[in-house]
Amino acid sequence: MKKKKKNKSTKKLFLKKDLRRAVLGFFREFPNKNLNYKQIYKLLGSNTPKTLIIKLLKKLNKNNKILEVKPGKYKLLENLLKISGIVKSVSSRGLIVIADDDKEVFVGLNYSRFAYIGDKVLLLVFPQKKGRKKGEVLKVLERIKTTFVGTLQYNEKNYSFLILDNKKIPFDVFIPKIKSVKNYKGKKLLVEVTDWSESNKNPVGKIISIIGDLKNHETEIHSILYDYDLPVAFSKNILLESEKIPLTISKNLINNRKDFRDIDSFTIDPEDAKDFDDALSVQKLKSGDFEIGVHIADISCFVEKDSVIDIEAKKRGVSVYLVDRVISMLPEILSNEICSLKPNVDRLCFSIVFTMNKYAKVIDFWIGESILHSNKRFTYSEAQKIIDKGDGIFCDQLKTLDRFSKILRKNRQDCGSLIFEKPEIKFVLNEKNEPIDICFNPILNTNHLVEEFMLLANKTVAGLFEKKKNKPFSPFIYRAHDSPNDEKLVVLSRLVEGFGYKLDLSYKKNITESLNKLSSQIKGRKEENMIETLIVRSMAKANYTTNNIGHYGLGFNFYSHFTSPIRRYPDLIAHRLLKQYLNNIFDVNQNDLESVCKHCSEMERRASLAERDSTKYIQAKYMKANIGKIYDGIISGVTNWGLYVELIKNKCEGLVKVKSLSGGFFVFDEKTFTLTNNETKMKYQLGQKVTVTVMGVDLEQKQIDFTLA
Repeated sequence: MKKKKKNKSTKKLFLKKDLRRAVLGFFREFPNKNLNYKQIYKLLGSNTPKTLIIKLLKKLNKNNKILEVKPGKYKLLENLLKISGIVKSVSSRGLIVIADDDKEVFVGLNYSRFAYIGDKVLLLVFPQKKGRKKGEVLKVLERIKTTFVGTLQYNEKNYSFLILDNKKIPFDVFIPKIKSVKNYKGKKLLVEVTDWSESNKNPVGKIISIIGDLKNHETEIHSILYDYDLPVAFSKNILLESEKIPLTISKNLINNRKDFRDIDSFTIDPEDAKDFDDALSVQKLKSGDFEIGVHIADISCFVEKDSVIDIEAKKRGVSVYLVDRVISMLPEILSNEICSLKPNVDRLCFSIVFTMNKYAKVIDFWIGESILHSNKRFTYSEAQKIIDKGDGIFCDQLKTLDRFSKILRKNRQDCGSLIFEKPEIKFVLNEKNEPIDICFNPILNTNHLVEEFMLLANKTVAGLFEKKKNKPFSPFIYRAHDSPNDEKLVVLSRLVEGFGYKLDLSYKKNITESLNKLSSQIKGRKEENMIETLIVRSMAKANYTTNNIGHYGLGFNFYSHFTSPIRRYPDLIAHRLLKQYLNNIFDVNQNDLESVCKHCSEMERRASLAERDSTKYIQAKYMKANIGKIYDGIISGVTNWGLYVELIKNKCEGLVKVKSLSGGFFVFDEKTFTLTNNETKMKYQLGQKVTVTVMGVDLEQKQIDFTLA
């Protein structure tokens, strides 16, 4: 009988101690990979029992050496950092997350868990000696966005996907089997994501509603609003509630208010304004000093805290000003009627009356509830004509305000306030909402006049809460603006040098003086709009907070928003807090107030993006009628996918795709914002003047395509 040959195994049997070291070694070798017991078994190349490997993996997980990211799958955890952060930007490559330590972390798209801009995430940060930190999203702690706009793409199996309008979002939404798919052909849809599971290749959602037909103006405008989770209209419930508000002021509301009805007062606003929330008055005193009244609509008298209308106003946060409409924070009966400081009617106000000497220095002030009877509604241009001619109704008052505002503006600039402004672009629309012309509203001295007294009022209100005197601590809502990032200023300095301008970045005061000088130097020049945009981009974003850090741009140690309660919820909060403060009531929870601040800052951001998108859409509609025409422009942006060019004539911006550039391959340098062909030495850089031809327009993407002429 033949003896059976023993199989000599070449596999190594590990001792427990050696096995632990070997397994951790594999995780350290592949720190970005998820490994399961089968993969470990294969890597070990041993006859170690699989049950022993599974047991070891569980023990390492329990001892925080590895992390179970999915059932049975693990990732290295030792020497790694778990930290939360906010998603700053999203691209086809992945996410940039601002961690709690203010450091940027890059997350590859495969490790993003479908997180998007504004989402709060829990990060696993990988150890790295050099370069930008890299990590993985372990969990999305808070999703800012759950609804998306787009069109339906489907196949014969009735499997459908929502192809999103917003191409910056790196995923589409899977829609399970749909009955009557034909109902959605040629329609723009609103979809809500119901399942974010990472096990799915795409988020799973359901159709909420049909927004409208493709290429329809109303559909496109509503899509913009839905894309930023902004309301399209007020609900019936809100409108019914607002109709209960009386259009006359009862006597009991006037009690204990300072009466300014016998004092001449007036509003100064844009031509198309309907919500007048601020008025001015001027009285010369026997002493030679002046009483300058800043009277603000008292919304808090009509919008009770935590009422249905107040909850809706808080949710909206701000009025949204699109090209063809205003999405108001408050129902029209409040914003345009009973609260609007219309001429020749009594209105309730919250007033600040400044006693000022002839040098515009504030000697004293009074602040409190009042009643006003505005005598005149001026547009900026009407008031300016009276000042210029030196003749007309309220001429003396307007000239006094004009003179004082110039002193206030000069003083503000001397104290480090940044002074720069961009002319407002206005579209002329016909009855079909088609743009037929583009015009630019000039910045007049009367714009500055109103601005300076609103700034003075806002600063004064914030100052009350900062000085406090003998009163207890009372949280307040500040408008804060941090100093700019040094790196951004260096980039800005390098960019403007290409135009022959210099910035002095040596000291804080030098920076503001240098920026103001630059702003005055570019006035009327072709590069003015682009450089003003670059200056704004280099600045930090202003926001609402209970933590007063001052306002860098204005050069103020404390500042708030108080003067526009019809269109900004933070101003309404400021009114309520000030009334409590004046009545010695101190029952405000700072954490609750900070939460409202963050919400209002977020809604302001969304409104700004929606306003920008509506402008881009109307610009695209306008340029559609100009396909084939040639324009002079300035390169306003440089990316690895092409050149953004702003037309000098009408400020419309379009894209010259990099693939349309002749001469071969171009390399993008993000430090110098240039596209360079290393063979031909052809270079395109920010601010360079070019001539372009309008090649096409994509209304859905709100994009204008150019080629270099």
